[in-house]
Amino acid sequence: MNNTLRRLDLNLLVTLDALLSEQNVTRAARLLNLAQPTVSLQLGRLREVLGDPLLLPGPRGMSPTERARELRGPLREALVALENALSPVAAFDPAVSNQTWRIAASDYATTALVWPSLALLRRLAPNTRLALLNKHPANLANDLENGQLDLALHTRDEASPKLRQRSLVHDRYVLAGRRGHPSLATRLSLKAFCGLEHAVMSPNGAGFVGSTDHALAAKGLERRVVLSVSNFNSLVSALAHSDLVAVVPERLVRDEPALHVQAPPLAIPGFEMLMLWPERLHRDPAHRWLRELIASTLETAANSAS
Repeated sequence: MNNTLRRLDLNLLVTLDALLSEQNVTRAARLLNLAQPTVSLQLGRLREVLGDPLLLPGPRGMSPTERARELRGPLREALVALENALSPVAAFDPAVSNQTWRIAASDYATTALVWPSLALLRRLAPNTRLALLNKHPANLANDLENGQLDLALHTRDEASPKLRQRSLVHDRYVLAGRRGHPSLATRLSLKAFCGLEHAVMSPNGAGFVGSTDHALAAKGLERRVVLSVSNFNSLVSALAHSDLVAVVPERLVRDEPALHVQAPPLAIPGFEMLMLWPERLHRDPAHRWLRELIASTLETAANSAS
């Protein structure tokens, strides 16, 4: 940093701006709401640090030196820029904003958490844009903190303690199959459940084990998993077009007309979905507005369903 700047403080620069504007110590003191001797002392300090008299006695008060004339414009611009930077953040107006938000969301989070808010978002903030990204959970905290993401929707069990968080929904698992599936006409026994052909969702499309299999293993049982897909939309489509069944989050299938949904014949732990964001965006008006929109929409939907 410039050595001259280290020897000055902001008050001296504000005083210099007033002196260059008024070219009179008394008027500058009045403008600054300071005593005239205080302003005179500050002018002396400015002269010492800048190595220039700055203002010289003249027939109509004080006249700026050439150095002072050179300083006046840049100093005024710098003080205005600093004042603007330190001014209170303007309120967010969604109607005129052209904000782009980047949200990490799986296809489950997209369907269950984002889609319920989308129509309202488009109506209230028609010039904004939304980018939905499927990110690896291990990278979420870094991507949020370094500016690659603005928000993440994820389960509590994998949420980084470094991030701000807000609980959105609790979801449970249900058994789903095509409407008219012959084996789902009545409640299944655990033995019949294990005998059916199952499909699972695995993020990489290669896994055949999930929460249901862990719950069955605790009872010494296993099921027949014959299909693994990489996203829930493919899973729902597979169920609608076959006799496969799947244990899926209830929010994904409760409004699917092509599917029949019932409780599975064993207890499977559900999960909680969170909204995650970095400290750098915690007080940002646009970000706060988006967080509140998503959360309030889901709360309204939950209250309507209860």
